[in-house]
Amino acid sequence: VKQVSQEFPNVKFAIIDGYIPDRPNVMSVLFRENEGSALVGALAALTAYYYNCTKVGIVLGMEIPVLWKFEIGYAYGVRWAERFIKQKFGKDVKFDILYVYTGSFNDPAKGKQAAEVMLAQGVCVIYQAAGATGLGVFEAVAEAGKKAGRTMGPPFAIGVDADQDYIKPGFILASMMKRVDVGVYTAAKMAVEGSFKGGVLELGIKEGGISVSTLDDLSQFLEIGIRAGAVKESDAQNIINTVKEMRSKIPTWIWEAVDKFKQDIVSGAEKVPLPTTQDQVVQLRKELGLGTVG
Repeated sequence: VKQVSQEFPNVKFAIIDGYIPDRPNVMSVLFRENEGSALVGALAALTAYYYNCTKVGIVLGMEIPVLWKFEIGYAYGVRWAERFIKQKFGKDVKFDILYVYTGSFNDPAKGKQAAEVMLAQGVCVIYQAAGATGLGVFEAVAEAGKKAGRTMGPPFAIGVDADQDYIKPGFILASMMKRVDVGVYTAAKMAVEGSFKGGVLELGIKEGGISVSTLDDLSQFLEIGIRAGAVKESDAQNIINTVKEMRSKIPTWIWEAVDKFKQDIVSGAEKVPLPTTQDQVVQLRKELGLGTVG
């Protein structure tokens, strides 16, 4: 895009998840993944608390700056949940937050192994931010649940980027969705309306660029799969029914709490940390009390 945008200076370009801030004809569409990760961190901790568990985890791909947003955002959400529990129930709960970087985005076996180690240590909700490596996390969680005689969690996994709730229905609590569709639509709309300009367009919860998956999201996603001939209608309905049943077992106060947290982020009452340097992430790990798997 850097090269081609120079060759065609009169053409407007938008790049998703790419950072080219200094070209007047290139819009870099970025997302505040730290905000969405905070929401699912809160969801993970509150769900763990409901099931009498005090350990949650996150499995990540390669340690690169963009993934610090997921790791630290998630931990911030977990600590927010502790404050919420204290306020609502008057209980002091301290969650262990385990994290591991697998070093890969395309190795499900590594993801599965990392998740199995966490599960063996008593972790009951695991968020994955690891691309295809994360598919192994889903496998490990579903296998552990089935081994315990369950058809749905706990344990639970949490999906990332897209709505992944369909992959192991009943064992994926929700997904942190990065709304690439909103980014693409916004860039195209600005081009059509004449308000397009180069630089960074950053989308968070407030702008609709980040969200936690809903049953509506799942239904829409499966509908696309049906139209494309990739999913049978009966299979789609079974997935929706399972996810709906699983979600109905999570108390309403948990979903409402996550929604309150969301509103506080939108209003600016809660500011989710955004580490950009190695020193910052090391400091935040200390402050938020993250622990490596071992």
